[in-house]
Amino acid sequence: MAAAAVLPAPVDMKRNWVPIIAEPAMSKVESDDFSPAKHLAFKETPKVYTMKDIGLPENTGISPVAVSEPFPLFTEEAVMRMRREVLSPEVLGNCQYSSNLAQCQLRGFANKYAPFVYDVWKSPETLAIVSKVAGIDLVTEMDFEIGHINISVKSEAEKEEEIQAFNDRAQHEADEGIAGCPWEDDKPIVDWHTDSYPFVCVTMLSDCSTMIGGETALRTGTGEIMKVRGPQMGCAVVLQGRYIEHQALRALGTAERISMVTSFRPRCPTVRDDTVLTTVRPISNLAELYNQFSEYRLEILEERVRQQLKELREANSAGRKVSTRKLKAFFAEQEKFLAHMNREMVDDEHVIRGSIDDSHLLTKKTEAEVAASKNNDKSKKRPRRFL
Repeated sequence: MAAAAVLPAPVDMKRNWVPIIAEPAMSKVESDDFSPAKHLAFKETPKVYTMKDIGLPENTGISPVAVSEPFPLFTEEAVMRMRREVLSPEVLGNCQYSSNLAQCQLRGFANKYAPFVYDVWKSPETLAIVSKVAGIDLVTEMDFEIGHINISVKSEAEKEEEIQAFNDRAQHEADEGIAGCPWEDDKPIVDWHTDSYPFVCVTMLSDCSTMIGGETALRTGTGEIMKVRGPQMGCAVVLQGRYIEHQALRALGTAERISMVTSFRPRCPTVRDDTVLTTVRPISNLAELYNQFSEYRLEILEERVRQQLKELREANSAGRKVSTRKLKAFFAEQEKFLAHMNREMVDDEHVIRGSIDDSHLLTKKTEAEVAASKNNDKSKKRPRRFL
């Protein structure tokens, strides 16, 4: 019997934590419905880096686009509306999670307690913008993943102490002639990970005008680290995070950093869906997560079967035949699709709340593949013959 992997001890997933957050000054926050004309600030498509640009094979993901530069997406009023909903007592009291990757996250609240947030990300206009930047037609992954929130807060005293330490270290390294950045992030807001879903749109809900750091670090195909500038309040970054290891670096000079992460998948049912639940199972209501995951995946399967049936009927009506090889290939692909779903829906009692192992990291997968290849090569060696 194989030994089970040892996972870290479960953390307190629901922390009943209240953030020390001062509401940004604004004369009045309206309560009207989401209006693209009023609440979207998008002007032009930002600069994007391709998979090839960061040293990854062009066919790694579902789009050539790896990550975008930050770009304006929402007006100040839209940000204030979203803040009011995500920091409400209902959300903080019922939708708060914590894990070994991130200390405070809010999840699964949009369709229950945040109608404005929900409408923002379901809007055809918002979807069109995200899709344009991503280079592929996208839809939101599922309702549970709309508006996921990562929160990092500190007191004014803590903020000033960090700034002083930063300045002291910068001065010391300048005096010693040490090149490079004086701030090495050893306590990221979200540690190294790959996302469970193909694309994400990360939106900043905090004032970051005085922030030092706070970038998103990407691990390139060569193993080097590339930092993408963090967005300002109301701005966003689009990232094909399922296929790129990344981490959210800690920020100095600000008392809070609240980012909203909404996940996306391809709209077209024939485009491969590489969604996994590795990093979200331990920080989710499993009944909701599994039901929504099953629903959209079965809808994809339904549409694929419908298209295949249409093709088969049209071919038969025209006196043509669809090759047996093609039909069997279709069936085999759908078998893999269903088997993948089944593997991802781990039984509730086997999910350790708040504990996320490192099996999602691409570097770990590569190490495992190399080890498996070596073992396979050894097994193929001819046995020695004794005379």
